[in-house]
Amino acid sequence: MEPDIFNVLKKYLQAGGSPEKVVDLLSENYTAIAQTVNVLAEWLIQIESVDIKEVQVLVESHLKEMVIKCFDPKKADSIFTSEGEIPSWLAEMIEYPTWRLLFYKLAEEYPDCLMLNFTIKLISDAGYQGEITSVSTACHQIEVFSRVLRTSISSFLEGGEDAIEKNLQEFTKMVCHGEHTYLYSQVLMHILAQEPKGGFNIRRLCQELQRCANEKGLDITPITMALCGAAAYPRACQALSSMLSRQALNPADITVLFKMYSEADPPPVDLIRVPAFLNLLIDTLFKLSSRINPDHKSKYIYLLAYAASVVDILKKGGRKSVNKEELKPTIQALEKTQALCTDNKGSSELIADVGTLFQCLKFPVVSMGVLKWVDYVVSEPSYFKLNTDHTPIHLVLVDEIATNHILLHQKALDLLIRLFEGSYEELDVLVRLELKKKLLDRMVHLFSGGCVIPVVTYIRKCQDTQDTDVSLIRYFVTEVLDVIAPPYTSDFIQLFLPLIENKDITGSIKSEDGTDPVSEFIVHCKTNYIVN
Repeated sequence: MEPDIFNVLKKYLQAGGSPEKVVDLLSENYTAIAQTVNVLAEWLIQIESVDIKEVQVLVESHLKEMVIKCFDPKKADSIFTSEGEIPSWLAEMIEYPTWRLLFYKLAEEYPDCLMLNFTIKLISDAGYQGEITSVSTACHQIEVFSRVLRTSISSFLEGGEDAIEKNLQEFTKMVCHGEHTYLYSQVLMHILAQEPKGGFNIRRLCQELQRCANEKGLDITPITMALCGAAAYPRACQALSSMLSRQALNPADITVLFKMYSEADPPPVDLIRVPAFLNLLIDTLFKLSSRINPDHKSKYIYLLAYAASVVDILKKGGRKSVNKEELKPTIQALEKTQALCTDNKGSSELIADVGTLFQCLKFPVVSMGVLKWVDYVVSEPSYFKLNTDHTPIHLVLVDEIATNHILLHQKALDLLIRLFEGSYEELDVLVRLELKKKLLDRMVHLFSGGCVIPVVTYIRKCQDTQDTDVSLIRYFVTEVLDVIAPPYTSDFIQLFLPLIENKDITGSIKSEDGTDPVSEFIVHCKTNYIVN
């Protein structure tokens, strides 16, 4: 328990100290705290009042608290200087998740501690780099940072959308630790994005990082521009940089870009395919409160359509040609839709133009703009109070967008969830329930279009938190049973079966003879699948 005890004993005996006295002093002053803890733990286990794992967690948790409370980085660093090698106990500690978590927490609190920095490297060398994405200490060691970055990117590529949603926040925290870490990460991923296999997924990750960095208030515009190859086009670079840094469009800068992209030999389309810039264009064109000078509106639409539809045909050494086949129809669709959306027409007036809108919604960029516009319209506090249609036209547009564009499913679901969770205190209770049933119908439509797991996951959350009227969950379950048929995936069953088996939800819709859809679903699952 005292690593230096043998050196002390040696000096004492060499100075003529009595061995008997040593024994007396040690036995009188030894308090045996660790052994006492072990004895108490054994007693708890033997009297069978506590499980052995609970006892272990209890002891470890208290020890962690004491270490965090009493930790002295100077004393920790002195361990290395005094011993001159890696303590054997440290190598043993990092084999256990509990103590690795302790080191992560201490490393966040004491980033300058040499002993902790070294321990983080030991943990990384041992193959646990996937655990340390949130440790800022890793950002100070290029070898550790590179290893963690590689592991994180691999997990995103293998795990898909779920992995991005789950881990992006911690990943962003690590990458955005400093300008050097952000630059290093983006340059590395920009090179990987050039690969034909998986390159587009890496580019998506780059763009997610850009978005998160912007939300954190970081000015990453120079890095974004450099990676887009903007240095070769200084006028376009200056115009874009000005707008991205201020997060606002400027007619003068828009005019510069419009002229450059209207020329026979325009800059690369990737230069204006920056998500932050595209969002600014869409917001300006489809936001209700936006005021656009009519002389400049066509330029905004042209640039948005160009970024969304034009393809640079590349060959080794440069660009071979520019494919603009989709540019003109995209411009026309944007012009028609933008005019209809900004005329402030009521629902009844919009019905006359719904055919035109449906045709235009086949273009992804138009659907993106309309989805934002619908969000602005239906978020008005009085919208549902004044709208008495059985299904408001704006929600019908959301259905059509979901039908046409799988990649907009999550954004459509996010909108429906925000509406579903609204309080609507100004509405009568029954009217409020009917409104939420209409929103559930939209979710079922998304579900039937392939957005299965996200929709059912949200409804499960509503049930688990018990903040949703059970009749609404029953309504959702009934509607889903009408549109599904076997075979089912295990993920779907694990999410949906607990809703089906909940008597409060489905008890009133089951029949005694077991021929109802609820009973049939349960029997099918129990018969054909292994259910946890």
